[in-house]
Amino acid sequence: MIIVLRAHATEEEIAQVCRRIEDLGLTPHLSRGVERTIIGAIGDERILLDKGIEALPMVEKVLPVLKPYKLASRDFHPDNTVVTVGGVRVGDRRLAVVAGPCSVESREMLLSVARDVQAAGAHLLRGGAFKPRTSPYAFQGLGEEALRYLAEARRETGMPVVTELMDPREAMLVLKYADMVQVGARNMQNFRLLKELGMQKTPVLLKRGMSSTIRELLMSAEYILSEGNYNVILCERGIRTFEDATRNTLDLSAIPVLKQLTHLPVLVDPSHGTGKWDLVAPMTLAAVAAGADGVMVEVHPRPEEALSDGPQALLPSRFQRMMDDLKRVAEAVGRTL
Repeated sequence: MIIVLRAHATEEEIAQVCRRIEDLGLTPHLSRGVERTIIGAIGDERILLDKGIEALPMVEKVLPVLKPYKLASRDFHPDNTVVTVGGVRVGDRRLAVVAGPCSVESREMLLSVARDVQAAGAHLLRGGAFKPRTSPYAFQGLGEEALRYLAEARRETGMPVVTELMDPREAMLVLKYADMVQVGARNMQNFRLLKELGMQKTPVLLKRGMSSTIRELLMSAEYILSEGNYNVILCERGIRTFEDATRNTLDLSAIPVLKQLTHLPVLVDPSHGTGKWDLVAPMTLAAVAAGADGVMVEVHPRPEEALSDGPQALLPSRFQRMMDDLKRVAEAVGRTL
């Protein structure tokens, strides 16, 4: 249920409504818009209707939320949410570009890539410390050693770092280093992990599962939001279909659909979405043209030697050319880099 307060409601009046909601056994979630304050009441909506909360003088109207994802819905928060990651705003007019290697393989490699992508105009540095791999024999990441290298790269370049968390038991370790925590496609419905991240304030990059619907993605976001962490960014990274010309099928239609349904920022990962480096740049440009708030791209100095996902990684020189093209597309759709 959404409770829309009258314009210029005071802080005490807002607090009074929240207390009333809590007294009824429901959970209030506050959303402050430009002109209105909206309070989402999570729980049995029939209680609010029965208790006549609409009769309170500071309440303008009470509306039901028909969608199962209450807090992620635009009904609850009509304005676009902007998530700040280490000083970088994601979701406003400026596009956010996240770039770096799939896996942190060594200190030297990571620092080299960090310098290159920063020089090309990237805003955030990505790098995997813990890697979920299909094969148990494949490279699984350097763990805390990689996290220390990411922290060093942040100190040198000033770019906030994004890295994946796979296990709730490692949450405090990863949160010690990361500016934003990535929940990978394989863990999109790891609900214990989502609830753990919901109890933190660190921004979360939530990737769409490889066989998940948009509704399921938003329901996973709801797990994080419902625990109190509103710093959630969604990521389209390709879904599994019958097509085998690419690693996955990058669902660009998901971008405008998500923009209609939710206020959360949307990034696109064309590297995992295609699995081929020569498709990354065109899909990046297409994603921004479709309305994405940014992209996450894999970059490696020697893709042929990469310990994971080399075929989809861009050389730094190719990343630079992509960024040059991206500036022109961004300007055409009213965005900036």
